[in-house]
Amino acid sequence: MRRSPLLALLIAGSASCTATNAAPQGNQAAEPPSRRAAVECDPDDGGLALPEGFCAVVVARNLGAARHLAVAANGDVFVATGGRSGGGVVALRDTTGDGRADVMRRFGGASGNGIALHDGYLWFAPNDRVLRWRWASGQLEPAGEPDVVVRDLPDASSHRAKSIAFGPGGALFVNVGSPSNACQGSGGDPARGKDPCDELATRAGIWRFAPDRLGQTQAQGRRWATGIRNAVAITAHPVTRELWAAIHGRDRLSEWGASDRDNAEKPAEEFGPVPEGADYGWPYCYYDPDLQRKVQAPEYGGDRSQVGRCADKTAPAIAFPAHWAPNGALFYPGGMFGEEYRGGLFVAFHGSWNRAPLPQAGYRVVFVPFRDGKPAGPWRDFATGRGGPTSIRPVGLAAGPDGSLYLTADREETVWRIVRR
Repeated sequence: MRRSPLLALLIAGSASCTATNAAPQGNQAAEPPSRRAAVECDPDDGGLALPEGFCAVVVARNLGAARHLAVAANGDVFVATGGRSGGGVVALRDTTGDGRADVMRRFGGASGNGIALHDGYLWFAPNDRVLRWRWASGQLEPAGEPDVVVRDLPDASSHRAKSIAFGPGGALFVNVGSPSNACQGSGGDPARGKDPCDELATRAGIWRFAPDRLGQTQAQGRRWATGIRNAVAITAHPVTRELWAAIHGRDRLSEWGASDRDNAEKPAEEFGPVPEGADYGWPYCYYDPDLQRKVQAPEYGGDRSQVGRCADKTAPAIAFPAHWAPNGALFYPGGMFGEEYRGGLFVAFHGSWNRAPLPQAGYRVVFVPFRDGKPAGPWRDFATGRGGPTSIRPVGLAAGPDGSLYLTADREETVWRIVRR
């Protein structure tokens, strides 16, 4: 899919937006969304630039590295964090109806990324395990120690963050990213890839686990899909429960003679469905957006154009720009934003570090219309930073009970709530 022109940066001045989020103190049940007060958006939309008709309020700042998040039916917000805060879960509640959290609780300790509210539990994924607490409606803090559902996941080196989703059959799915660029060996510069790639046994894939069984190891789960270098953004379609993933592609094609332009613009960041047995081809293959096909990686004898062993690899539904680092994905369930957005896809991009000497890029949230389970048009910008093209580093996305959109950014340690006027 080709990129659409970027939307103009629009919002200026203050605006009142109807949205909901008030709830009482403690662990009491919250008031239904329809009975809560209107929200006054921030004069500058909290530093976001949004399409006309939308505005934003900062729910909370200074949380530590705010990663993925979940929103309860009463409007409480649960954020997985890392960084200087020491990590853990931050629970946020707005008791006044102004959209800003005035109650905050921290628990869970370890630095983590994945979080979900599912089947009466609050789930949290530190880098090496998946935890759950029994959770009742209106609860803001855990009543005891968590259950360990999955333990001893590999977390050495880079791409340690574990993302979680509940997909086909209600199973728990966990992304386990690769620590390497293309599974290189130790010889040569640049090193040739290991063939077969031994990482694929325990990393670079998505694993399925039983959500009702405690103490599972990776070997006791099932490798659901492979050849996925790092899918920080995994999500299940709210209707079909089909699993989808947005994948961080490989880097450093310049080491194999690629031009500055090709090094910056290739390979695409792939987004697509992940049925059982899917193989997206890493490290042997990557998706070339110019050729619109998968090609064999140079570490495995490819010349950056031949298909070779990649002919049968899973193809993406969308090819996003290279190195943008998709970290969050959400199929919008409907509500406040209207029919234009219902069933469509939001993707949060963390932004690039490796497009030099070309400018760095990404750092935004985009929207893709969907129809009948497939992309129905080009993607377009939805949220960027007012401070310039690299001024926010988005990570997590979640929908509130009224259809408002919640967004985190880890560098900014912030949670926003985006509403429609």
